Amino acid sequence: MRLARIAHPEGVAFVSVDGDGDNNDTAAPKVWEIADHPFGTPNYTGRKWPLADVRMLAPILPTKVIAVGRNYADHAREMGNEVPAEPMIFLKPSTTVIGPNAPIRRPKQSEKVDFEGELAVVIGQPVKNVSAAQAMQAVLGYTVANDVSARDFQASDGQWGRAKGFDTFCPIGPWIETELDASDLAISTTVDGVTKQDSRTSELVHKIPELIEFISSVMTLLPGDTILTGTPAGVGPIVAGNEVSVTIEKIGTLTNPVQDA
Repeated sequence: MRLARIAHPEGVAFVSVDGDGDNNDTAAPKVWEIADHPFGTPNYTGRKWPLADVRMLAPILPTKVIAVGRNYADHAREMGNEVPAEPMIFLKPSTTVIGPNAPIRRPKQSEKVDFEGELAVVIGQPVKNVSAAQAMQAVLGYTVANDVSARDFQASDGQWGRAKGFDTFCPIGPWIETELDASDLAISTTVDGVTKQDSRTSELVHKIPELIEFISSVMTLLPGDTILTGTPAGVGPIVAGNEVSVTIEKIGTLTNPVQDA
C-alpha cells in the first residue's frame, strides 16, 4: 500500500494511492481518503479524487526526524571521515519537513547548500529499547528523503544543528510504501537531470534493524517519527534555479525546486 497526505478542494487528508501513482497504469491513479490516521488498518471514508487533481504534501508530519551520518562508506571517504563504529545520529526539527514539489529555500547566511538523497524509514508504533530482531515490527513503511545541509556551517560549527536545521531542509515523499523489502534498492539523485548519486541501500553500513535498535535505546520512537538512513557518495551543491530529484527503486521520485530564501 502507498500512503500519502494530500491537499484537496475541501482540506487536507491522509489517503492511499490506487494504482502505481507514477501514471504508468492504463487507468489514471486515484487517491482514497482515510478517515483518521494512516497507522494500523485504514478506515476509508469512501471519498476519492484523481491523483492529478490533488496536491501531494509531505506524507507524514513527524514529531522528530532522526538522521544518520556517515552510513555509506563511500560518502564517509568523500568527506574525509572514518566510518563510525556505532550509528552517528542527529536530529532535524519538524519544521524542516516539506513535501514533493515544495521549494527548498537556501538561507542567505550559507554559501554552500548540498543535497543528500536518502532512504527514510517511517515508524508505525511507539517503541523503546527494541531489539534488532523485533525492530521491523515497528516500521510503517518507507519513503524518499533529501537531507539538505548547509555544508559551510556543518564545518564551522562543530555540531550539525544549524547546518541541518533550516526550514525546508528535509523534503520527504511522495508517499510511504508499506509493502517493501528495503534492504537492497537502487537509490539515485539528479540535479537538473544530471545524475549525481547512484548506489544501493545494501551499501548501508548500519542496517535498518540495527538503526532502530540503536536509536530506540536512546529515545522513544513515536508513530510517524522518521529515520533518514544516510546518503551515498556524490553529494554536492544546489543553487537557486536547480531542480533536485531523489529516486528510490519501488518507492518513487521526490522532486523539489531550489530557491533563495
